[in-house]
Amino acid sequence: MSTLSPTLDLTLALMREPSVTPFDANCQTLMIERLEKIGFRVERLRFGDVDNFWARRGDTAPVLAFAGHTDVVPTGPVENWNVQPFAPEIRDGMLIGRGAADMKGSLAAMVVACERFVAANPDHKGSIAFLITSDEEGVAINGTVKVVEHLEARNEKITWALVGEPSSSKQLGDVIKNGRRGSLNGILTVIGTQGHVAYPHLADNPIHRAAPALAELTAEVWDHGNEFFPSTSFQISNISAGTGANNVIPGEMKVVFNFRFSTEVTEAQLRERTETILKKHGLLYKLDWSLSGHPFLTARGAMVEAAVESIREICGIETELSTSGGTSDGRFIAPTGAQVLELGPLNATIHKVNEEVRAADLDTLTTVYERILVKLLT
Repeated sequence: MSTLSPTLDLTLALMREPSVTPFDANCQTLMIERLEKIGFRVERLRFGDVDNFWARRGDTAPVLAFAGHTDVVPTGPVENWNVQPFAPEIRDGMLIGRGAADMKGSLAAMVVACERFVAANPDHKGSIAFLITSDEEGVAINGTVKVVEHLEARNEKITWALVGEPSSSKQLGDVIKNGRRGSLNGILTVIGTQGHVAYPHLADNPIHRAAPALAELTAEVWDHGNEFFPSTSFQISNISAGTGANNVIPGEMKVVFNFRFSTEVTEAQLRERTETILKKHGLLYKLDWSLSGHPFLTARGAMVEAAVESIREICGIETELSTSGGTSDGRFIAPTGAQVLELGPLNATIHKVNEEVRAADLDTLTTVYERILVKLLT
């Protein structure tokens, strides 16, 4: 019989499943079996090659939904790990293996917190739910967004969504995410005329033409942010041009860029202002846009207060509300009107070789989740 806590036992079982995105392996089944035993009704929802499930206990509002993903990023070179990535080990109090922090530890904490809460409060008010996907680390087109569409089609609403993403910085609970910046991607192709470098008058160099426009884009002040968000950031991530030869002026240049934007500016405004600058410089171009997510914010209210108070009571610290970092699946849930909060373990090693989390933190996280349930549903 295991001497580990129920949360660690379940975490290890989940981590042993090689659920590299978008494959779930057997993770969702492990969770579903536990949830059905305590009265959850479960819908398995498969879209494309992605497994998802929606589980609910209760028929009335308010609905507190735990949201998360069973998929993990690839391991990278296995020989660089101190353990086999999918054979997790606890060494010197640290649980090491792929998914320890992002986010199988959180999933296990959610399930065990619900088991404890339901045992103590079988007639709790409202409903508890789980929205779980295996498509968060990948393209994210057949996961949470599709489950939300499924729920919206039948007008099934989430009141509060607690996402188990690793939000903490130095100590469990020191940071919770009450919002995220929007993410807007662009692929700019600047069109010139290829030619010999010795006869520039017979060619049109797209690099030379684009340089002043790119300089202006990088210097532009898009907004000044606000109380909750830093100012919008424009970043070029890739530039490519040329044939590889040193005597050929390229015929086109490709620039990949991203906006991380606040609630002070809209997607439409960013597009319009970008194209205004490009046209001002007389560029011949094409520009393909893709939106990863709008910014969202959960202001102080029942959800935020329940989390802040629970962390104070369990961890003995005051938490910081933050909207920093990348995007999460919370961006698909927030537009439905739900209050969305991200609370999970330390994020220092996520996606890295030797991903790890303090084993004791997962038991503490379980208690924090349980306390939030008590505050919101009793």
